[in-house]
Amino acid sequence: MDVILLERVEKLGQMGDVVHVRPGYARNFLLPQKKALRATKANLAYFENQRAQLEATNLNRRSEAESIAERMEGATVVLIRQAGDSGQLYGSVTARDVAVALHEAGYTVERQQVNIDRPIKSLGLFDVRIRLHPEVSLSVTVNVARSAEEAELQVQRGGAVIGLEDEPDEEPPIGEPESEATAEPAEAAEAAPGDADGATSESADESAEQTSNP
Repeated sequence: MDVILLERVEKLGQMGDVVHVRPGYARNFLLPQKKALRATKANLAYFENQRAQLEATNLNRRSEAESIAERMEGATVVLIRQAGDSGQLYGSVTARDVAVALHEAGYTVERQQVNIDRPIKSLGLFDVRIRLHPEVSLSVTVNVARSAEEAELQVQRGGAVIGLEDEPDEEPPIGEPESEATAEPAEAAEAAPGDADGATSESADESAEQTSNP
């Protein structure tokens, strides 16, 4: 299907370009989002008549987006999530979650403006691209942690902090002496031969005494 682009579309073209796209892509995205018109003669004439106005509107929108981008530069949002010892989340962080976090931080960002190739499923720091305008985008940092304290530690470390509470304080000593419980049987074993010798000696003395006194 041939369409006329009403704004710049990444990897597709600039405003006013007539491009060929898949029908499904046009019907499900470009046309409903008012990013393009079907390339009919009537629409081509309409676009030419409205080009100046469309370009002016686009310029205003871009200026607003650039102003917002300056305020958002270096922004970080913290998302507290439950996770296992390996750092895998019990669930995932989506574009909607990031948009809500940015909104709570004072930035007006729609879910469609958050570009996440795939949901975030682990703890750590992630760069997420925000497209404020077809010609203006920036990256924000999404800090996914199990607590506010862990989020601060991840910023200090520059990445995920996993399982620190499970690490031993120090390694167990090597060549530790045997315990008292282990030594007791050995002491008993050493005492046994002596006891046996004493019993034998007493028996011999009794026999000798009976022989000398009939």
